[in-house]
Amino acid sequence: MPALVAMRYNPDLKAKYQQFISAGKPAKIAISAIMRKMVLLANALLKANRNWMPKMA
Repeated sequence: MPALVAMRYNPDLKAKYQQFISAGKPAKIAISAIMRKMVLLANALLKANRNWMPKMA
C-alpha cells in the first residue's frame, strides 16, 4: 500500500513508475520496483541519521 500512495503523490516515484510502464513492464513489477526503491531510500536515510526532505522547486 505505501508504494501505491507514494506513486500517486511523490513526483519522483511517479516518474519512475511511468518509466517502467512505458518500457512495457507489468504494473505489479513496476510497483515492486517502487517498493524496493522506497526500502533502499529508507535504509540510506536511517544509516545517515537523516530525515527525508522533499525537493524544493
